[in-house]
Amino acid sequence: MKTLPNIHSGDVLLEAFLNSLGISQNALALPPRRLNEIVLGKRSISADSAIRLAATLATSERFWLGLQADYDPEQARRALGAQTRKIARIAA
Repeated sequence: MKTLPNIHSGDVLLEAFLNSLGISQNALALPPRRLNEIVLGKRSISADSAIRLAATLATSERFWLGLQADYDPEQARRALGAQTRKIARIAA
């Protein structure tokens, strides 16, 4: 079965908001370096960033944190790969 790509919250920010709505990175209430790292997938969206994005883009902070919460465990699962099968279960 083909594995679907794990979409980073920065990709959603870039494609669904910045590019599609024509918003510049400078218009958002985030420090430029932080925003750039998020868009490049090099940084997670923190609670602080989520609140700032929600206020600027008329979304909720839970939207941004939810995207990040979906992304992080999937990335960890993929990074661990077969190692998780070697972990002994201690409860059913």
